[in-house]
Amino acid sequence: MAVITIDGKTLDVPENKNVLECALEAGIYIPHLCHHKDLSPLGSCRMCVVEVEGEDQVTTACTLKARDGLRIHTKTPEVERLRMLALELLLTGHPEDCSTCPKYGNCELQMLIQYIGPKTGRLKMRTKGFRPKEENPLILHDMNRCVLCGRCVRACNELRGVKVLNYQKKEMETYVGTLHDKLLKDADCRFCGACVEVCPTGTIRDKVLNQEVKKEDAVVPCRYACPAHTDIPRYIRHVKNGEYDEAAAVIREKVPFPNALGHICTHTCELECKRKEVNEAMSIRDIKRYAAEHDTGSLWKGKGKQLPDTGKKVCVAGGGPAGLTAAYYLRKQGHAVTIKEALPTPGGMMAYGIPSYRLPREIIADEVKVIEDQGVQIEVNAKVEKPEELLKEYDAVLMAIGGHKGVRLPMEGSGLNGVIINTDFLRAVSLGNETGLGKKVIVLGGGNVAFDCARTAKRLGAEEIHLACLEARDVMTADGEEIEQAQEEGIFVHPAQTFERITGTDHVTGVDFMNVKSFTFDENRRAIIEKEEGSEHHIDADTVIFAVGQRPDITEEAGLELGRGNSIKVKDMEQDKSTSVPGIFAAGDAVYGTKSVIMAIESGREAASQIDRYLGGDGDISEILAPVKKPEPYIGQCPGFGYAQRKQPAIDPPEDRGSHFGPFDHGICESDICAEAGRCLQCDLRLQISRPSLWGDFAESKEV
Repeated sequence: MAVITIDGKTLDVPENKNVLECALEAGIYIPHLCHHKDLSPLGSCRMCVVEVEGEDQVTTACTLKARDGLRIHTKTPEVERLRMLALELLLTGHPEDCSTCPKYGNCELQMLIQYIGPKTGRLKMRTKGFRPKEENPLILHDMNRCVLCGRCVRACNELRGVKVLNYQKKEMETYVGTLHDKLLKDADCRFCGACVEVCPTGTIRDKVLNQEVKKEDAVVPCRYACPAHTDIPRYIRHVKNGEYDEAAAVIREKVPFPNALGHICTHTCELECKRKEVNEAMSIRDIKRYAAEHDTGSLWKGKGKQLPDTGKKVCVAGGGPAGLTAAYYLRKQGHAVTIKEALPTPGGMMAYGIPSYRLPREIIADEVKVIEDQGVQIEVNAKVEKPEELLKEYDAVLMAIGGHKGVRLPMEGSGLNGVIINTDFLRAVSLGNETGLGKKVIVLGGGNVAFDCARTAKRLGAEEIHLACLEARDVMTADGEEIEQAQEEGIFVHPAQTFERITGTDHVTGVDFMNVKSFTFDENRRAIIEKEEGSEHHIDADTVIFAVGQRPDITEEAGLELGRGNSIKVKDMEQDKSTSVPGIFAAGDAVYGTKSVIMAIESGREAASQIDRYLGGDGDISEILAPVKKPEPYIGQCPGFGYAQRKQPAIDPPEDRGSHFGPFDHGICESDICAEAGRCLQCDLRLQISRPSLWGDFAESKEV
């Protein structure tokens, strides 16, 4: 250690530590611009100059090493004169109008000007004349605003080791760019965003960053887009390193069904993945699946959170993803939990709505067993009709009954023989019961469930299958891969169609359609449909399957206030899942309608937290299952990184998959999984970069 004095204040500091950092950590502000805590000191901006007693010349505090006996002055007239001169030199090549800069109000240079004082205008201004570089994905370069602090160069070369950015020269101007002015993608940029994060001006900035959410959510949009906020970059990094147990444990910190989600998750995270701006989004769902399939459970089995028994009892009505999730976390909080499931096995729509060729039933059974092993009791064939009566035995009740009742449109012919409802059809198939399916089938609807019905009909031997929906092809609600795979299997897809009538006398003979010219909704969410004149046409069929939505199988006789579409009303969809009856809560599809498994899981988590607080707990259901370690910031060079193609799963050809209910999508293979995980931009590394030390953060400096 060394004893130094700064402006009369004595400090004990590590010997050889740079004086600027010593001062800032002690609450003494010394102005600076090129300095950054995470980067090597440079001293180029000359803002941090100080006088040292016994030395003739001023020196930069960021390059001055602490040694015993140093006496430093930061605010002498000479120091302030030199700072002003250095600032004026920086500003001669900087645009005068700051108000047009997107970083206005959040610019370190602007704050420095406010601290040191207004520029005097003694030096002649010059225009650099650089054209802002907007061709790169994610990152915009405007070298007209650059003050050559060198932070971006050091971040790229030293902190990340990517070594794409360096000082270049054009005529008489020095600027920061790539060799030969290559596009970042061609220069093998990793698009980690470190250069953007450390830039103190508006020179290097994000092209698109959601300003309406917290910074950590905007910087890592995949994690924010996941309803359960699974730490996606963290588990992808583990997969890249071959650490599958660690990756699976990270996933299980938020969701109890990693393998099921690896097969059927709607992967909203991929829609927000920044990598798609470079070329193709990460295959996040398949990476999750690989981790789950190769997990031994060594990091979480028997090692997770389990609080002591509270003596409180909770009944969960419904054994789908929302109910199972809530039960799992409530048990971990110490409550005794019983699930009452109306059907013969737990799983909800995972077991009775999603066909087995997409989600093998043994996966559901294995993941339900984890919940049972935690101590949750599951009763099957036990439908809850009067939830309020359960309060005589239980301290709280959760209604997570899902949306198992299909919708029959009130149209001509809807009551004919041969008309089937989606939920009834898929449940019958799952139970091995007779479905009443004919040879020529028309499915009405354009969501994932509609395609599940159509593709299931194909596997049951239907000879001709048509699927029609109101929406145009580009706005159909089904996943693109579902639509494409169905068409590969020979299913005819008819978007932008009205359902005029189902024809037939005693039995279905077909459906009359018209083409949709436009389809919108008014302010009350009522459909406004404009039909194309003279476009009437007919398709023959002996079976029609309604797949236009589902709703909860509940009536007002249950004693709960219901909302639109038979949904169970709660006080607040996110903040308060309590119903009209005290002690009864609701979650999942029964509250908000048919969405997705991952949304049901998050709804179950929220319900568990709220019920735990209702029962006297703190509501904290969080847990850490995988070791937490700071990832290596030095990611290094990766030739061709920007052009690395998304690895595709192994999928059986249509002629081999359309006749059976076995799995046909086998995920990403072992030889490709590391490469796919290696495509990740590692956006979360940016959040580890230290925030700058601004003069407004220091009480002493505010008096200046």
